[in-house]
Amino acid sequence: MNFHCIELASKPRAVCILSGGLDSTCYAALLAKDYDVYMITFAYGQRAVREIERARYFAKVLKARVHKVVDIGFMKSLYGGSNALTDSKQRISRGFTQNLVVPVRNAVFIAIATAWAMSIGAKTVAYGAHTGDAARYPDCRPAFVKAMNVALNLAESAGALRGQRKAVSIISPAMINLDKSALLKVGHDILGDRTFRTWSCYSDGVVSGRERIHCGRCESCINRKNAFISARIKDRTRYATENGRRKGGKAQRNIHKH
Repeated sequence: MNFHCIELASKPRAVCILSGGLDSTCYAALLAKDYDVYMITFAYGQRAVREIERARYFAKVLKARVHKVVDIGFMKSLYGGSNALTDSKQRISRGFTQNLVVPVRNAVFIAIATAWAMSIGAKTVAYGAHTGDAARYPDCRPAFVKAMNVALNLAESAGALRGQRKAVSIISPAMINLDKSALLKVGHDILGDRTFRTWSCYSDGVVSGRERIHCGRCESCINRKNAFISARIKDRTRYATENGRRKGGKAQRNIHKH
């Protein structure tokens, strides 16, 4: 008598754009429960290079099938002085200002991630934009996601008709009305204290002793603090400043330089 092995149905594939920050990591943790996750991180000339290291860490924690760190550092020269996240000469503000917007950054990321998804047969591309982002950043809004979804699938419509490509859906927390604190709660339930190893600081942090910690003053650090407060989770992140004052009263390093 011949016995045949029955192969268990595998999970669907999803390409997750992972920055190493709080939002993308928490969203990837949620998706990893139901998908085989393929993670992609972009080195685009950002000041916060530490987030790439954290992305590598969480790709391992979440057992990504593949994690690609894609070097598109040439974008820094194209961006020039358009924004403070790639131009270290500019001041990073405590609140939202237009110079925190990197021109069509998410469009670039999503287009590349979708090209990979279509190449590996993944039907889902995910990024961590939540409702708070959508209020300020146009490339985080559901309308933008829907338009990108139409455009990118249209670009490969002939391949889809021939069965050579699969249509892709782009998803984000904002699409299901999740804000930053709600996303944090979901991620913390899965990751526990590892959540505090995510990196949010736009300035790449401040040197304190033998380690680099969050500056605590930039818009992203402040949003991180507020998310933990709203989620009622004790924030164990180390910040160089608390309530706008530098710990110990001694400056460690100017947060506006990298």
